[in-house]
Amino acid sequence: MIILGLILLLIGMLAGIGLLTTVGGVLIVVGAVLWILGSTGRAVGGRKHFF
Repeated sequence: MIILGLILLLIGMLAGIGLLTTVGGVLIVVGAVLWILGSTGRAVGGRKHFF
């Protein structure tokens, strides 16, 4: 999710499309939060690990 967000963020910045930039930024933040919660051992959505 973080990698997809980074790709969308870069494409949005290079192409000048604000929507892609916003969606990419949101995906990066959500992916980082899920990664941090999963790495601490806290189950999120019934899963201990998000890949």
